[in-house]
Amino acid sequence: MVPLKKETDSIPIVFVQVSDPLGQGVVESLARPTGNITGFSNLEFSLIGKYLQILREIAPSTTRVAVMIHTSNAVSANWFRMFNTVAPSFAIEPITAPSRDRSDIEPTIESLARGPNGGLILPSDTFFENPGVRKFIVELTASHRLPALYANREFVRDGGLMSYGIDQLDQFRGAASYVDRILKGERPADLPVQQPAKFELVINLKTAKALGLAVPMTMQMTADEVIE
Repeated sequence: MVPLKKETDSIPIVFVQVSDPLGQGVVESLARPTGNITGFSNLEFSLIGKYLQILREIAPSTTRVAVMIHTSNAVSANWFRMFNTVAPSFAIEPITAPSRDRSDIEPTIESLARGPNGGLILPSDTFFENPGVRKFIVELTASHRLPALYANREFVRDGGLMSYGIDQLDQFRGAASYVDRILKGERPADLPVQQPAKFELVINLKTAKALGLAVPMTMQMTADEVIE
């Protein structure tokens, strides 16, 4: 998004799935973005607390959790900082796991699995969401019997344990509405940058059973999708 901003300051731009647009300098303000750019952010750093809560609900013995993020992710430092701050309140030992490429994934998961009561969290990250990499991670967590929570539901459809993240389609619907309003004469500067508002929980019961985990009925009832 930042390179695109450098190309024009006059053509209206509506973005979706941009992480921390304020912190990255994409906009000067969320409420009044100014300039020619507005759109929809794809994360809320406070989600790390929700991730830990959900992971502990389904795997209550978890006491060590790694957050794995690719080093090219522009907001990785923010995720790690928030994680290190929040984890102790859940009696969780935080493990930060930056990953430079695919070769770093297996050692990270193997190291985590060697100790007791480990768990893994993968926030939204385009590198890990590549289908080949995604399936590789799901297979590794399964073989090491490691409970993992993902931000993208496609991991769960590939056999991952569970996901909690934004409704991706909802962002594009909102973006279409913004484009329509701009074409009708409104300025991007007058359209606030929207933070995620709709989230979805997806659980794979088959994977939970394979890991020896009992998913609380309350979680099953509140989940947006349960894969059996």
